[in-house]
Amino acid sequence: MQPLLPEYLQHRAHPIFGAVSAWRCDIAANELREICLRVKDAGGRIVALWGVDNTDLGLGFAVHLTLVVRAGLICVTLTLPQERAQYPSIADIFPAANRMQRATYDLLGIEAQDAADQRKWLRHGAWPTDTFPLRKSVAADAVFEREEDRYAFVKVEGEGVHEIPVGPVHAGTIEPGHFRFSIVGETVLRLEQRLGYKHKGIEKRAEGMTLGQCARLAGRVSGDSTVAYAWAYAQAVEGITRIELPARAAWLRAILLELERVHNHLGDLGYLGNDVALAFGFFQFWRLKELVLRLNAELFGHRYLMDVIVPGGVARDMPLAGPQKLFEMCAQLETQVRTLRGIYDEHAGAQDRFIGAGRVAPQLAEALGLTGLPGRASGLAWDLRVDHPTPPYEKLDVRMATHRNGDVAARVTVRFDEIFESLRLIRVLLGQAPAGAITAALGDVQCEGFGVGWIEGWRGEVLVALETGADGCVRRMHPHDPSWQNWPLLERAVIDDIVPDFPLINKSFNLSYSGQDL
Repeated sequence: MQPLLPEYLQHRAHPIFGAVSAWRCDIAANELREICLRVKDAGGRIVALWGVDNTDLGLGFAVHLTLVVRAGLICVTLTLPQERAQYPSIADIFPAANRMQRATYDLLGIEAQDAADQRKWLRHGAWPTDTFPLRKSVAADAVFEREEDRYAFVKVEGEGVHEIPVGPVHAGTIEPGHFRFSIVGETVLRLEQRLGYKHKGIEKRAEGMTLGQCARLAGRVSGDSTVAYAWAYAQAVEGITRIELPARAAWLRAILLELERVHNHLGDLGYLGNDVALAFGFFQFWRLKELVLRLNAELFGHRYLMDVIVPGGVARDMPLAGPQKLFEMCAQLETQVRTLRGIYDEHAGAQDRFIGAGRVAPQLAEALGLTGLPGRASGLAWDLRVDHPTPPYEKLDVRMATHRNGDVAARVTVRFDEIFESLRLIRVLLGQAPAGAITAALGDVQCEGFGVGWIEGWRGEVLVALETGADGCVRRMHPHDPSWQNWPLLERAVIDDIVPDFPLINKSFNLSYSGQDL
């Protein structure tokens, strides 16, 4: 039986069509903190917070907040007057809201009152302080004058304390991010991050697109999570247009999602070997990742599976030879990954670096809202495929991989376990292939409709919220990456470790630097 909503919400929230276990509720600003406190006390957490400019409709501004309770996802909406776009800060209740609140101010000028941290987050001097580019009055092709950017990093003082600034430009081709270490000797006392250097204006670009046009954009929010984002976006569109997804399309989407999980975990395990000077592991895991990517391209037309998931279904069916090739690949991967796992587990040098490094205790993980794979490695048993499964996952009996140590070794263990589970799920899915159509025609678009997609990607839960305007086109599209929740935990994970272990700890999380403008 589906758990009931909390009493204080069940009589005022209504289901969001097309989303699994999701409801929407309008609240007043003076109710926000009380609701957040109740959700927190009941073991709930925040997923995302974002703003909307409705001044062109004469409706002022709005703040949307998605919260998870036992029953599922609650999207609460606060309507704010144009002349006083303020709402109570909730960062003291849900620390993960801190950067979301700051980004909402940078983009829309909606202010979180009494927030302890009101530094800009996304602006980086790229637009003036009194300009808010996501407002409807600002053109998508607007050009801004740059202004001086002085960010007030927290300074740690004391005898023998030194600062090491790293980035935002790094060696190699990784995304930009600034890391400021305060150290004594090689021991890290504090790490402070600054991200957002790759702000791409995705949300502004989405405005005015047709639902079909925006599907391609949504699938490119985060290149290594294209399946998760495309599915979440499609789920939101399918809710707004009130269609039922064909069973074969849902079946294909699940196979694609598990393939995305497998190839990303293989790549990460290779990088983790490389970071402890085990080059053999790097080359072997990337050899296996390449096998998956090539089969992706052969079966579905793209190595990273872009543009395969579309609103209403999938763009192409699996070829007749596909199931046999997937069975053969799964068997090959299972055998070779099991052998490589034994090598990692028995390699004294690797285990010496993995065990105890970058530990996030379960209590801290829960308090600060760690999610996704790092959360499961710190004892937080949460996976949408299990807790609120989107079809066809409710028929698959997914075995969630968890650990309690919360260190690099635990995150490595969870990756191995998830690879084996994904390979099992692919085989199970291949044995349950339904016949039928792979797409359904979209129904009439609801004018001023609202839809939500909520999918467990390989990093964690991906959310896409979508609003349509009177013309049926995109009025607001907000994609949310789980890295927003997890980056602040990385700051805590490195405390008392040594600086040379930071690349290893960072890679064990492997968070997105720019998957939705982080």
